[in-house]
Amino acid sequence: ALTVTSMALFIIAQAPEPYIVVTGFEVVVVLFFMILYMLRLDRRMTFLFWPLLDAVNSLVTITFMIIIAVLALLPETQTATVLGGVFGFLAAVSCLVDAALIYRKLLFNPGGPYKKTSAHN
Repeated sequence: ALTVTSMALFIIAQAPEPYIVVTGFEVVVVLFFMILYMLRLDRRMTFLFWPLLDAVNSLVTITFMIIIAVLALLPETQTATVLGGVFGFLAAVSCLVDAALIYRKLLFNPGGPYKKTSAHN
């Protein structure tokens, strides 16, 4: 939702095309992953490790959205462009949280290293 809002604000402000293209690309990739997981296609296509691809996507999204947000906030030309940059930065922060949660899932120990279980007793 944050990326879609950022893209819409960039379109309204008639921001430079790279801002719109990068945010649009991220929206398409997020929709792809949502459809993939909703239709359970990740369970049918077992030749790929989907959580790792999701983590890589989060890292790429963080990188691109921070760059776009900083570039949109530097010149401060229009209010909609600045708001698009703010929403892009918020999208990058939420992707950072997503990447951290996926990383915990990839550790195959979601409770963390210090969680006591009956096996440790």
